[in-house]
Amino acid sequence: MLFIHIIMINKLEKGMVIIMIDKRIGKRIKQRREQLGLTQEELAEKTGLTPNYISTLERGASFPRCEKLIILLNGLETSADGIFCDVLEHTTDYQATELSRKIADLPPSAQKRILQMVELMIQQEKENIG
Repeated sequence: MLFIHIIMINKLEKGMVIIMIDKRIGKRIKQRREQLGLTQEELAEKTGLTPNYISTLERGASFPRCEKLIILLNGLETSADGIFCDVLEHTTDYQATELSRKIADLPPSAQKRILQMVELMIQQEKENIG
């Protein structure tokens, strides 16, 4: 489990951190499954995993080994970034793509307002840095 080694702070905090990560990952697994319109049973059938195992992952009570993680990602038709974006520090590309997709689904007037706000925020950040 790669995340345990990366995030291990000390023995006292270890369990707390791992649980927090697993719950965030589980939440993303569930969100993606629901985006695809699949039930846990349908995802289980698609991947060869059991519905109980998928439920355990979605609750953050377990983390899949590498082989099962690959099967799960393929079944969810997503990249690892799509599932780990809440726990990895370098996944801004995925988040930017997701925001672009969400903005594209809005009416043109709403898109324009949001993009104007983002441009203003970018300008302010550049001024704060420089």
